[in-house]
Amino acid sequence: LQIVVTILNENDNSPVFKQTNLNRVVPEDTEVNTTIVAQEDLSASDADLDTIYYELTTTVPDTDGYFAIKGVNNPEIYLQKALDYEKFNSTTLVLYATDRPVGSTDTTNTATATINIFIEQADTRPPWFLPCTFINMDRSICISSPYTGRVNISEKATEPLILEPGPIYAIDPDYTLNEKIVYSIVGGDADKVFSVDADTGNLTMNKAATSPGTYLLQVMATQVNNIQKYSLATVEIKVINKSDYAPYFESRIYNGTAFAGLAPRRFVFQAGDPSSPLMITAVDDDFPNV
Repeated sequence: LQIVVTILNENDNSPVFKQTNLNRVVPEDTEVNTTIVAQEDLSASDADLDTIYYELTTTVPDTDGYFAIKGVNNPEIYLQKALDYEKFNSTTLVLYATDRPVGSTDTTNTATATINIFIEQADTRPPWFLPCTFINMDRSICISSPYTGRVNISEKATEPLILEPGPIYAIDPDYTLNEKIVYSIVGGDADKVFSVDADTGNLTMNKAATSPGTYLLQVMATQVNNIQKYSLATVEIKVINKSDYAPYFESRIYNGTAFAGLAPRRFVFQAGDPSSPLMITAVDDDFPNV
């Protein structure tokens, strides 16, 4: 009697990953659709020779949608959405491998692999002049106000000019890189009256301004490692007559009369003369005829 015995394969083995914990460093400017982890590094095996199904999730809030797998049977991880270092600089992905498709009622065995992603900041932004104001929600664009200052006519200042709201200063907003920045005047100074220190941004005078008016200087801040990364700022310098005297009030004490029940924005009158509005005046000996 010949007896044929057929051994039926029982699903008693779980999928197995080659590596259960992987680390990857991803530059911030990586192009969308770039492979982050290759298929061969993530494919799981199954001793039961079952087809493996994959699913990718993230454990870090607000980092969904950036990374994905190529397909339910292809665990290759690729970049699905452009990265922004300011939004997050790391995340953790969990890759599930199962020997039955999602929703199956059969006994299912599962394995997991953890992929730690570290975002490396890239040189993506030009310098910012400070102080500046953010104009968008993701704080990627910061606009500075013009710098302002004054110089006396026919007088060359020997020290760096004092500017408002502060000295000329720019930073590299890609702060982990912090590339060196140099300064130059690229417009508004045809007479070469002013100079800017390339390293510090201090604005000085080469010679005296000979006529009243206003200089609108264009100062450029450029990254040394990449001249295409630059920003421009306006510096408004007014040329004025020199002031030798401080203004002063004509009287140390002013007396006025205000009537009870007086409506807002009504005149206060001079004490003892209810028909004349109280006037507080100051003079400046630099302008004796004004």
